[in-house]
Amino acid sequence: MSLIYFLIEYVDEIVFGLGETAWPLIRDDLSLTYTQIGLLLSLPGIIASFIEPFLGVLGDVWRRRLLILGGGALFTLSLAVTALSHSFWPLLLSFILFYPSSGAFVSLSQATLMDSDPARHEQNMARWTFAGSAGNLSGPLLLGIFVYLGLGWRGSYAFLAAFSAFCLISAVRLIPRDRLASTTLPDFSTLWQGFGSAIAALKRRQVWRWLLLLEFADLMMDVMLGYLALYFVDVVGVSEGQAGIAVTLWLAMGLVTDLLFIPFVDRQPDSVRFLRRTALLELFAFSLFLIVPGFVLKLVAVILVNLLNTGWYPVLQGRLYSALPGQSASVMVLSSVTAPLANLFPFLIGFLADRFGLGVALWLLLLGPLALMIGLPRRAAALPSAPAPGE
Repeated sequence: MSLIYFLIEYVDEIVFGLGETAWPLIRDDLSLTYTQIGLLLSLPGIIASFIEPFLGVLGDVWRRRLLILGGGALFTLSLAVTALSHSFWPLLLSFILFYPSSGAFVSLSQATLMDSDPARHEQNMARWTFAGSAGNLSGPLLLGIFVYLGLGWRGSYAFLAAFSAFCLISAVRLIPRDRLASTTLPDFSTLWQGFGSAIAALKRRQVWRWLLLLEFADLMMDVMLGYLALYFVDVVGVSEGQAGIAVTLWLAMGLVTDLLFIPFVDRQPDSVRFLRRTALLELFAFSLFLIVPGFVLKLVAVILVNLLNTGWYPVLQGRLYSALPGQSASVMVLSSVTAPLANLFPFLIGFLADRFGLGVALWLLLLGPLALMIGLPRRAAALPSAPAPGE
């Protein structure tokens, strides 16, 4: 049963990996500015942060399966709209539709996977992350095939809409039915109680810690990947094909390291200490990436940067789930609290890039490893233990 959840994550990350590689093509085709790209990377996430709290509460108190499938339908529709977009505004609307539908389709699937084994959050998150890395790597390869065939980035998105429809049909067959028989929406008091439980969790310091660290850590992961192709084209001065090589190398390294991290996390006595050490090294590695000249040296630095952020997401997200026992879907509610701030980062980078150049703007990403060094606890909190047989 868990295979369907990994498949959903896989298709979501194909979309992400393809999109990050296609930015130079989309930018040239639609004549986008850096500020518009920043808006495309920021505004949909900010809007989704006001929608996803309701999805998270409903996921805990109502029919989670129905929400996942409904999100999958809109997810598929948004990809079709992206493929048909011929200017900035339709593309922005398709992204605005994509973000909350991904929240329902993907985030609630992740929450359901976490509920399947509360004692192994970090381990299951490591497997989830590997599925995402496989999708991330598949995205650029898919784009390359469609560009070679003359179908471009639009053909790639059209294919993904069809593949998403296949995943949705599979989810209909494989995701178990909700235990609740009624399709009637819960009353206001039930929703209010769900929000109250989620908001009460914000009073706990450790919840705030993992929420904020997740957002800052993402600067060295998804946010960097979002501008990586543009950086190689506009700052390093290489071709779009060479920029695609850089993105593909980043994603391939992520796939390998995420696979190796699955057995590693089981043998790691203190995953928090591991994160602190890699964050310190990441400060130097990313600074080196921005400073060294030439395409080949940049590629070597990219490998090092990618290697050092291995495990950041599964450990931090796993710790957040462990801090919220019995409230897995409420992670969407709590993540929406910090999401508006986090979604400002891509826009701020785009805004600064238009004025000072992308090479200068990317120094802002160093806030990611700095936040981990400052915010990670000196002693790791105990994780929930596995129930004894027969319990």
